[in-house]
Amino acid sequence: MADHLSVTPKMAQILKVFLEDVEQPRYGFELMQLTSQHSGTLYPILATLEKAGWLNSHREDIDPKEAGRRPRRMYLLTPDGAVLAQARLEALAEAYRPPVNARLRPQGGTA
Repeated sequence: MADHLSVTPKMAQILKVFLEDVEQPRYGFELMQLTSQHSGTLYPILATLEKAGWLNSHREDIDPKEAGRRPRRMYLLTPDGAVLAQARLEALAEAYRPPVNARLRPQGGTA
């Protein structure tokens, strides 16, 4: 399990989808639609997460003729991956959260 994995904003988008329901397997095209990421971005991230042990994947067990499509590769967060993903997303949110005492002023106006 690679707990030192550096989470990028695009990776965070993907992890957020998995964390919405940790028991729901996801497939590539679905993730592309939910994150607006192209396959050339998405699949390398999925491979990185799987190699790090954050995701497991398997081919869907369906009859292609009956389903009218090829089996999908399904991805699911591992239990450790879910814990690490949650912690990393919380750390990212904290890193980008403005200070509580920051005063917001409209630009170009008078304050």
